[in-house]
Amino acid sequence: MTDLTLARGTPDRTRLLRLLQDYGVYTGVLVLLLFNFAFTPHFASAENFRTQAVQVAPVLIVALGMALAIGTEGVDLSVGSVMALATSLLSLYLGYGPWIAVLIAVLAGAVVGVANGALIAFVGVQPIVATLALMVAGRGLALVLLPQLKDVHDPGLAALGSGAVLGVPYLVLIAAALALLVTFVMRRTTFGRHVLAVGDSRPAARLAGLPVRRVLVVVYVCSGALAAVAGVLATARLAASDPTSLGTLMELSAITAVVVGGTPLSGGRVRIGGTVAGAVLIQLLTTTLIKHDLPPSWTQIAQAAVIVLAVYAARERGGR
Repeated sequence: MTDLTLARGTPDRTRLLRLLQDYGVYTGVLVLLLFNFAFTPHFASAENFRTQAVQVAPVLIVALGMALAIGTEGVDLSVGSVMALATSLLSLYLGYGPWIAVLIAVLAGAVVGVANGALIAFVGVQPIVATLALMVAGRGLALVLLPQLKDVHDPGLAALGSGAVLGVPYLVLIAAALALLVTFVMRRTTFGRHVLAVGDSRPAARLAGLPVRRVLVVVYVCSGALAAVAGVLATARLAASDPTSLGTLMELSAITAVVVGGTPLSGGRVRIGGTVAGAVLIQLLTTTLIKHDLPPSWTQIAQAAVIVLAVYAARERGGR
């Protein structure tokens, strides 16, 4: 009787873990929405939803690049520093015109991605070590270029940071467009299939004749460029360049969004829809804690707990 009970219990547990990994993030978003509708004053207002969407946009953009890196069984810890580097360069080159400054900032992010990808693909450095080195170097370079906060006064950037189309902020439209673009790339292009193949088994992908090194470099270039775009948009929204704080702990938020969204740390799978929901979940979690007068440190503790839960679900599912 006990053996029969165990035999029935194991599939039930496996099914529960599968549901948690596949749909847990959407359930979490729904639960937080219902909680805030019921207990958070002024939550159900158009202005609040607009604010939440604007705040989540940079996190989502960074998480898109992080999802590609994790999909190859890697990680990119340099994304926060790339945001800081982008804001420094944006401020320094703004005198040449806003779009030239934006281009330089995004190119700098891509260059950091080339460095990350080269260390991983050609030198054989582990992704966590390579990107950790660039995380430290990138933040240091950003502070050398711009040691302190500087106000940014430019009509073009101001319009980018606060403008809207039919009431939808430009930042939200850009984040949505990038999410759709990455979804298309992963589902409909050869490169997307190569990313999944490399993440599933790098030696097997190499034996199959896939350009493993090129795929890895391109993935980290995309991650760096997307982080730089997020840095530009955050600078435009704040109307200030602050390399000391911009992007701080962004890697934690991005990894949380990706992992909670169902992309396993073991690679071979990328869930962009889940990543979007994961970014929204992190934003709602932060908002809920702040609105109910809990200190910001609790947000980090809550994110860590969510990561542990998501990784546990993925590990248990993968082991059965």
